[in-house]
Amino acid sequence: MTTSETTLSRFGFSFKRGGAHNSRTMMLDELKTLLACVNHPDAEKSDYRQAIVDDNCLGKRSAETRVLSYNHLVDLYSLDPGVVLFRSLLYFWNRDVDGQALLALLCTYARDTIFRSSASFILSVPEGSTVSRVSLEELIDAREPGRFSAATLKSTAQNINSTWTKSGHLTGRNVKVRSRALPTVGSVSYALFLGYLTGARGQGLFDHEYIRLLDCTSDRAIELAGEASGRGWIVFKRLGDVMELEFPKLICQAELEWLR
Repeated sequence: MTTSETTLSRFGFSFKRGGAHNSRTMMLDELKTLLACVNHPDAEKSDYRQAIVDDNCLGKRSAETRVLSYNHLVDLYSLDPGVVLFRSLLYFWNRDVDGQALLALLCTYARDTIFRSSASFILSVPEGSTVSRVSLEELIDAREPGRFSAATLKSTAQNINSTWTKSGHLTGRNVKVRSRALPTVGSVSYALFLGYLTGARGQGLFDHEYIRLLDCTSDRAIELAGEASGRGWIVFKRLGDVMELEFPKLICQAELEWLR
């Protein structure tokens, strides 16, 4: 990995080859169930594992499936409150229930390279246009020619399409049509924070890929950031075209030193 990728990996970003979408979607329903079962501020990674594997909070039929589900959720979200990417997701999760699907999408995008590779294609599709599974298969295959079998390409494309549907970027069951996601105060705050972790500052945060991922304009993101600041979730200061963002509720001193 590059030096930048190594630093981002400390925050929870992932650049490893492959991703959970080879076999699963972003598992939004499972994540909702898990975070409802383990809903206390002192939870550790072991608590999430116990809830899934030992207590079977997800209602899986076998011990093997429980372990697989846990591993996939770790791939997607880390499930480690010591990792700032997951800890900040938890901060917004119950504060912005309407934004949970987009919060999950943002974290998935940061951690799943296969899913991440589909974003530029999906976001470029005009609203109302059809998104075929075959076009996604071709996109995945072009990224690493010949790596995946036809069956794996098909299931991966289906999983990716399902995730974009859960987030509101696509609609339809059999025929997927591009729609617009609905950014929320929490999802925009989380997107700004992820952009901040990557090194963006000021106006650059509002034009960042994580904001674009929400189908959100810069002006709308500024508006929602102001609302988030009013709620005390983030600190947003603006004087004309000069904008400053801080995230004291989301990042600790040691992590700030990593950024520096």
